[in-house]
Amino acid sequence: MSATATAKRPPRPRSGMRVEFDRDACIGMFQCAAEWEAGFEVDRDAGKAVLVDGEETEDGVFAREVPEDAELDAKFAARACPVDAIAVYDDDGERVV
Repeated sequence: MSATATAKRPPRPRSGMRVEFDRDACIGMFQCAAEWEAGFEVDRDAGKAVLVDGEETEDGVFAREVPEDAELDAKFAARACPVDAIAVYDDDGERVV
């Protein structure tokens, strides 16, 4: 690898935990972004949060795996949402928040 080539970082270990975000239900309080800065971004133009690396699973609902070192942050983000637009599931598919 040359000195100018960029090395790819290895993927972060996944916990088996998954987060789902209903963007249509979001009212733009951005508490999720305050609690989990690496997981949510603020889209002030749309007035809604954005789930980082989220894939749309159904109309307006986005999901992604939670990195192992972000489990607590994901749970805090879900608990902080005033309209319950965020759900966290464990590796068995049981909703934990």
